[in-house]
Amino acid sequence: MDPVAIVGVGMTEIRRERAADTCADLVFEACTKALDDAGMTIGDVDIVLTGSNDFFDGRTISSMAVMDACGSYDKNVSTVEGDGTFGAAHAVMRVLAGWGTCLYCVHHKGSESVMPLITNAMFDPLYERFLGIEAITSSAMQARAYMDRYGVTEEQCAHVSVKNHGNAFGNPVAQMPLELTIEDVMASPYIAEPIKQLDCSPVGDGASAVVIASAGRAKAIAGKPVWVKGIGYNCDAFHLGDRDLWKVDALQAAAKKAYSTAGISDPRAEIDIVELSDVFSYMELMWLEGLGLCEMGRAGAFTALGNTAPDGVLPVNASGGCISANPVLVAGLNRIIECALQIRGDAGAHQVEGVWTAVAQGLNGPCGQSQCVWVLGGEA
Repeated sequence: MDPVAIVGVGMTEIRRERAADTCADLVFEACTKALDDAGMTIGDVDIVLTGSNDFFDGRTISSMAVMDACGSYDKNVSTVEGDGTFGAAHAVMRVLAGWGTCLYCVHHKGSESVMPLITNAMFDPLYERFLGIEAITSSAMQARAYMDRYGVTEEQCAHVSVKNHGNAFGNPVAQMPLELTIEDVMASPYIAEPIKQLDCSPVGDGASAVVIASAGRAKAIAGKPVWVKGIGYNCDAFHLGDRDLWKVDALQAAAKKAYSTAGISDPRAEIDIVELSDVFSYMELMWLEGLGLCEMGRAGAFTALGNTAPDGVLPVNASGGCISANPVLVAGLNRIIECALQIRGDAGAHQVEGVWTAVAQGLNGPCGQSQCVWVLGGEA
């Protein structure tokens, strides 16, 4: 892959409700921060890419509401729907196609959405939707299948929640820094067994943006460009009954492609930090295994031993992850941004020492149906 770099990043503070801010306000804030971080103005941007969702925004052509806010006037514009890791991959493709710089922004206001109703709509309208299944209940089915397959315990999943909510204290944009114990998580009420309240990510409002540039433009723009080493994505079957929910086939395929492009042959030895989509606590364990960073069924025990803590052998979600702040769509781009900040040494209070190669992961669809993996590095 030709060298492409992230040269500017911007994230808003994520809160349960930002009632005074419209989607456009959030996008303007994120884009302004990304341009300032890159030392650029909107005039230096060649093309703009936006990420939004009509269901979440409650309007058709939802991207139109933020076009002025992201500075797209008189520019080539593309609009995408889906997790930020996929949208950012589209931005990389635009740069590889010959555009010098691309500004990509994505937003979400969960406070203005009815999440169970909206996520119910992603299921088949004839056979599944009328059952009332939605994001949480479908994930509970996957959690149970995974835990039964490998003997993973609820206590092992609880370690993820304790660790990541604690990590969030070092992240100024995180929504839910919490001091928790395993007992606290285990005592929280079930939302859909085996998922408890403190196993779930929160509803929140936020936006983020990145500036992606070709090699020539990146070296002229950024003092600390972060280079895209590899990207892989894959999609599994839509119907839940058409796949074994304890398997991570799509993620394994996406990771294999990303690692191959990045020249990584031994992920455990070559990757310094991971930011992944722990929308529910069990997902961090599953996705670690799908990324090839832990043997199948062993991530629970690996995590319980402290190996994924910021000072562990493989730090995972040092930012607090999605379980501490999860504006849908935005969450995946934040995983990329957090990796970029770690590589630059700009992550502040949650900086991990010695980060040179980082992996970000995001997902779309029920139970991680579609998976996207990024490998980022400190050199072209």
